[in-house]
Amino acid sequence: MSGKVIIKICGLTRKEDLRVCQDLGIDLTGFIFHASSPRYVSPEVVGAWPKLSELRVGVFVRASTLEVLEAVQVAGLDLVQLHGGQDRLFCRRVGTERVIRVFWPERFECKADFERELCAFQDCCRYFLFDAGRSLGGHGRKIQCSWLAEVKSPMPFLLAGGLAPDNLDHALEFSPRGVDLNSGVELSPGQKDAEKIRNVVKQLRGIE
Repeated sequence: MSGKVIIKICGLTRKEDLRVCQDLGIDLTGFIFHASSPRYVSPEVVGAWPKLSELRVGVFVRASTLEVLEAVQVAGLDLVQLHGGQDRLFCRRVGTERVIRVFWPERFECKADFERELCAFQDCCRYFLFDAGRSLGGHGRKIQCSWLAEVKSPMPFLLAGGLAPDNLDHALEFSPRGVDLNSGVELSPGQKDAEKIRNVVKQLRGIE
């Protein structure tokens, strides 16, 4: 994945949508293991689906470290995305090389405060993820933060928050390591739109 923008499609709930992502060479496929989400899918279901060259990401909110590690084995996860504000110790227990830790810039009054929070986690994560809102995810809108483009992240980060084929150019202005798309490539919650995913790949890879 070096040198190219990582593409993550999250909130997958159907085997046929996973296959579309695999056929298009999507880098990261995301599965939400938070029961109250409309895009919830169980680790057992995901584990029964075929896995090709993509890296598989499990999204967790209030799960314990034991529950996360069990899901890693059952679902065949390569990475875990922590959406519950988990602390440094939690990240280390899960495994620093597999953690995508979510941060919400809108929680912070200024860039300096946000950067201090990022620096506190730089030695216990593989990637950061910046999302809209002040907690959880799936808000379906862009991050509303005037100073975000000026942030100096100590770790490579993925950008989320209402991303869709028609606003990727704007997202790339923040120089993310990758983009995380969910509702912006859907027909309805959990049902992906194959044409929109193709458009994302075409824009970022130049591939029809």
